[in-house]
Amino acid sequence: MLFLRPSREDDLSGLMRLASMTGAGFTSISPDKKRLRKLLAHSAASFADTLEAPEDAHYLFALEDSDSGHMAGVCGILAATGRVRPFYSYRVGLIVNTSPQLRISNAIQTLYLCNDYTGCAEIGSLFVDPAYRGQRAGRLLSRSRFLFMAEFRARFPSKVISEMRGVSDTQGYSPFWENLGKKFLEMPFTRADYLSGRDDNSFIAELMPRHPIYVPLLSPEAQAAIAQVHRDTVAARHILEGEGFRYQNYVDIFDAGPTLETRIDDIRTLARSRRLTARVSAQVANAKPWLLANTSCAGYRCLRAEAAVDQATGSVRLAAPAAKWLQVADGDPVRASAA
Repeated sequence: MLFLRPSREDDLSGLMRLASMTGAGFTSISPDKKRLRKLLAHSAASFADTLEAPEDAHYLFALEDSDSGHMAGVCGILAATGRVRPFYSYRVGLIVNTSPQLRISNAIQTLYLCNDYTGCAEIGSLFVDPAYRGQRAGRLLSRSRFLFMAEFRARFPSKVISEMRGVSDTQGYSPFWENLGKKFLEMPFTRADYLSGRDDNSFIAELMPRHPIYVPLLSPEAQAAIAQVHRDTVAARHILEGEGFRYQNYVDIFDAGPTLETRIDDIRTLARSRRLTARVSAQVANAKPWLLANTSCAGYRCLRAEAAVDQATGSVRLAAPAAKWLQVADGDPVRASAA
């Protein structure tokens, strides 16, 4: 059985193993042991609620295989962007130039460097070990975060975003970066992407253009990459769009991957979730698949299991193995959403 739990500081080796598989463009969990150790420590403090400023919380979750103890995946939630370091995007806009004398009118797409998403919650860092793909692991990782946000709604602002990984190849070549960012930073995409994940990303404000970029001046290949996702990110985008996330004309400044956004209370899994009372039994009649989570923060657990919901009594009947990995007993509260 696969279940989600908060990451621990002793997850470093497992996280390093996953990070080594991600490839270019996956900034948040790059294979840097020092950075990952710091991330795990910060996540532990976030779940323990010991941060001086709760809005600085960064919750990192691990997907664990209950049979082997293997770390099968990872995902995260940043409580508010732009607090520790500025959060940059390109806003995709339009400038219309008209000459009545020549009877010519041009609508020109532009990119404008901005910080419009400052203060939003951000979901990201989702990666599944290739050995576990095709087992609904990615869907569990993605949706489990929304049950956590539902249970601890007061910890998060009204808007949630997700930066989607943009187009690049296995060698780290990004057509958008090669035709735009590299002109100003003079370094490979992989290096710039790595540096942007540091606490100090002031080089972006110092070196990237502050004036609008006219998109037609870019190569056709770079233009085609704008708002497109990496081949390994297609499924993740579909899941989020099914939850109500939409592209609203903002892209990443390095690879031009789209940023999706939504109002937190409009997220499908979150909005349709409910608190129920657990009823644990050896067998469950008339069971259907449900996404189930306990109501603990530091001891959060979430999994997909067969269960039977009784709307009249406000209870959910689940089998003992599921209750064991959820760490709930008969009579405990459980948050549930239809799988």
